[in-house]
Amino acid sequence: MRKIYVIGIGAGDPDHLTLQAVKALNKADAFFIMEKGEEKSDLTGLRRDVLDAHVTGRPYRLVEARDPERDRKTSDYSPAVDDWRRRRADLYERFIVDDLAEDECGAFLVWGDPALYDSTLGILEEILERGAVEFDHEVVPGISSVSALLAKHRTGLNRVARPVQITTGRRLAEGWPEGVDDVVVMLDARQAFTRHLDQDLYIYWGAYVGTPDEILVQGRLSDVSDRIEELRARARERKGWIMDTYLLRRG
Repeated sequence: MRKIYVIGIGAGDPDHLTLQAVKALNKADAFFIMEKGEEKSDLTGLRRDVLDAHVTGRPYRLVEARDPERDRKTSDYSPAVDDWRRRRADLYERFIVDDLAEDECGAFLVWGDPALYDSTLGILEEILERGAVEFDHEVVPGISSVSALLAKHRTGLNRVARPVQITTGRRLAEGWPEGVDDVVVMLDARQAFTRHLDQDLYIYWGAYVGTPDEILVQGRLSDVSDRIEELRARARERKGWIMDTYLLRRG
């Protein structure tokens, strides 16, 4: 039976890979990569750096396809995501059927950790439910952008006996979550932290964490908000894309 590895490769630094991840890389015959266009070509380059650093003495194939575009203008967020995931599932299914022999291993290289705000596992489950192809799959955890961010800022995710919540910028824009004082925010395209400047908040912010383009800022939110917005705008203009994560701490 075909075998699929879903390998967490960390936030961008090839040294983020665990020993388990390195062993899995060296078992794969083919690596499936989604191209995201010229603007994000350095993401593909970082994946190649990971393979160059850790795959030793074993031939492998790179199987690439263009990632489907998601409709980011519609107000119907969930249907747009469902449609994008379905089209991605079509591509993943073709990867497995057309580019992997029945006795071979394939691998998806996932930024950060496959279990945190990544669609790969859900898409593979959808493919298995379709029933057109059978495969076994194994998940290798990775260092998430959250873990990398907090390590860079030399702080903890939670405080003693207090909860923490991980959410999205879309949710934070709707209001501060109830019952928590520590909130990690991911996938924030609209800088939702600017809606909470009236609160006593401290921010640990980072973009491109673990890569040569890494940017870090921390401080009282009301003091550093403008600086983060400026840095973020410059970085996005320079690279054409941005990946950032931050922790907001109240009190």
